[in-house]
Amino acid sequence: MRPQEVLGRAARLASSGLLLQVLFRLITFVLNAFILRFLSKEIVGIVNVRLTLLYSTTIFLAREAFRRACLTGGAQRDWSQTFNLLWLTVPLGVFWSLFLGWVWLQLLEVPDPSVVPHYGTGVVVFALSAVVELLGEPFWVLAQAHMFVKLKVIAESLSVILKSVLTALLVLWLPHWGLYIFSLAQLFYTTILVLCYVIYFTKLLGSPESPKQQTLPVSRMTDLLPNVVRNKAFVNWKEAKLTWSFFKQSFLKQILTEGERYVMTFLNVLNFGDQGIYDIVNNLGSLVARLIFQPIEESFYIFFAKVLERGKDATLQKQEDVAVAAVVLESLLKLALLAGLTITVFGFAYSQLALDIYGGAMLSSGSGPILLRSYCLYVLLLAINGVTECFTFAAMSKEEVDRCSSAVIRAGQPGWHTLLWGPSVWEPLLGQCFSQRPS
Repeated sequence: MRPQEVLGRAARLASSGLLLQVLFRLITFVLNAFILRFLSKEIVGIVNVRLTLLYSTTIFLAREAFRRACLTGGAQRDWSQTFNLLWLTVPLGVFWSLFLGWVWLQLLEVPDPSVVPHYGTGVVVFALSAVVELLGEPFWVLAQAHMFVKLKVIAESLSVILKSVLTALLVLWLPHWGLYIFSLAQLFYTTILVLCYVIYFTKLLGSPESPKQQTLPVSRMTDLLPNVVRNKAFVNWKEAKLTWSFFKQSFLKQILTEGERYVMTFLNVLNFGDQGIYDIVNNLGSLVARLIFQPIEESFYIFFAKVLERGKDATLQKQEDVAVAAVVLESLLKLALLAGLTITVFGFAYSQLALDIYGGAMLSSGSGPILLRSYCLYVLLLAINGVTECFTFAAMSKEEVDRCSSAVIRAGQPGWHTLLWGPSVWEPLLGQCFSQRPS
């Protein structure tokens, strides 16, 4: 696939991801405002901080490294080995869900059942929903590698909308169910998401005349299942080693990214009600980062991974590809910086007004506005961090990813080490990119 075609598909993927994030956040925005009028802030705190942290930690530790490694390979790879590697996310997810579920039930403070009922059920179901979502990982990677934009839009939109409708109906009709409501909605969401991918590929592979089907490396659904072949390794060991390198980096990044939730969960610095208020303000503050920067980072990581050869010096790569990467990287940096500066300026001026409109005096009084203004400054840093990170992680070799993990520990924060400790391959590649940029 030519770099221009990859760029076009990556741009469509980013724009669709942006629209999805806008839809998701608007739904979540309205849903939270609705829930606050029917349920206690303690339940909101347990769901949005503790149970969501259990789910996100399990998912992140089980699949993030596999996604990054398996989206990097070229067109000539053995996809059966890639699928075998991706299916390892399921037993890994089972392990993390059992271990973290035990920690959440046995080591952490259990909320008062009269205030937050059915806590144990909530932990079990949120952990189970993480494992269910991992069942769709091979389908997701195959769809992303071939940039099936509509599939991602339909699957995620449908699952989020149905989850939100179910949550709203249960909150309205059965508010006494407490955590049962959010547990059922979460499991329903992951099930619908996986079924969308399975049904899509079942129909696609059943239509041999489809142009999309002819471009896929599989011809039937059984090709996506784990497969042992004689005289051939079960997995591609190069991808497996790269996965391990990304896992070490991802593990540290998860701790740093979700640091405030881990502090609240394990150190009990806030009660459950205050955790609920903090999480609402936190979601508002990170809204722009999730709406704009995250879809761009995810989509253009695929673009850079396909256009540039991992770990290879810029002078040894196709100069046409390097020039295209240079133009894209510069444009992304300008866009991210412009968006970050805009949010910083207007966020400082209207933080208190935004919180008062959304949640009333409960949010706009006290430390809420100060917290939201702080997030506006943080967004400016995220603007640059996301773009540089997706480029460098797509260009790094396995050894450089390992060194990057060590740099995270020394730096104490994810992302900015990619600017402070320039690895031997991507730093000259970055310079070569800009030197190849057309005037």
